[in-house]
Amino acid sequence: MPPPTPESGSTALPPANVLQGKTALVTGAARRVGATIARVLHGAGASVVLHYRSSAEDAAQLAAELNAARPGTAQIAECDLLQVPQLGALIDRAAQAWGGLDILVNNASTFYPTPLGDITEIDWDDLVGTNLKAPLFLAQAAAAALRERQGLIINLADIHGVRPLGRHPVYSVAKAGLIMLTKALARELGPLVRVNAVAPGPVMWPEDGLDPALKEKIAARTALHRAGTPLDVARACLFFAAEAPYVTGQVLAVDGGRSIGW
Repeated sequence: MPPPTPESGSTALPPANVLQGKTALVTGAARRVGATIARVLHGAGASVVLHYRSSAEDAAQLAAELNAARPGTAQIAECDLLQVPQLGALIDRAAQAWGGLDILVNNASTFYPTPLGDITEIDWDDLVGTNLKAPLFLAQAAAAALRERQGLIINLADIHGVRPLGRHPVYSVAKAGLIMLTKALARELGPLVRVNAVAPGPVMWPEDGLDPALKEKIAARTALHRAGTPLDVARACLFFAAEAPYVTGQVLAVDGGRSIGW
């Protein structure tokens, strides 16, 4: 078999036991990037709790896939992350699934344009709620369980939390707050809990579609002249979970060099 091209990336599975005995809760795990993160952590040996809000069928299918590979190592959990009183129960369920919680991946996110002049309070509450408020209150609820296992929080930020995306001021503000939250939580939860963030660039296009010419333009602006994949993001999460015991409070851009070539 020929080696993979730089565009496709390697599809080799991570070591099968590097996270053996660990439990990970991945929010927004039913589809897209979240599902890939869950697959990679599970492939490295972790048991996973797959959070979803409305994608019950996708979550169940993913759990069935993972349990077929290793029986009894994946569960699903429904929760509306905007309902803060429900977050403690979500953490408790994850911690009780296999006797503890080692990794919290705050991946769930909403993303849509909010051009100035059309922003509503509902937009603010939704975008800031999913991208910043929920990660904060989930971290607070999980703190005791994570301290007990000397665990890890991984926040899914965005390169546009550093440099704003046009027509998306509220989303950009929320991700900027998540980057600061990552650093603040690293101070608050150390020395027993590490907190880091992954900031993706163009790794998956919006579901409502994007003009092919615009996709090419965005990819051309990266140093690598190509878009990435959800697997690139998942590998970064695995790095923090398995290979970075002395790294905390850091934000790793997974953007093909987009943030240096702007």
